[in-house]
Amino acid sequence: MKRRAFFAVLAFLPILSKGSEIRRGKVKLELPVLADNGNSVPMKVSVESPMSEADHVKVIRLISERNPEREMEVFHFGPRSGAAEVTSRVRLAGSQTVTAIAEMSDGSQWMDSAHVQVTLSACVDES
Repeated sequence: MKRRAFFAVLAFLPILSKGSEIRRGKVKLELPVLADNGNSVPMKVSVESPMSEADHVKVIRLISERNPEREMEVFHFGPRSGAAEVTSRVRLAGSQTVTAIAEMSDGSQWMDSAHVQVTLSACVDES
């Protein structure tokens, strides 16, 4: 992760972490390396979890480095979800690093990041 991106996400993490450590691992975030248009960028995030009553993913958050709204999306899961996996499209305001943070049922938090180069930005106010 680039240094600027790291500090942008780092400033937002205390709100999300509730004082606990956010570790790398368990989460896999997939974004294209190059996106022609920031209005519709394919994204997939998955978390290694048995999704049992005792051990499951509760929430996955997508955090943006440059979008006007830093917390782009929040996905809620439970033991009956079957798998902690989401495939969707996101809007990106230019090239940036996106971070996915998963909160587990035991309170632990895990993350992954991916950088995407966007040639045509979205989320831009042209007024």
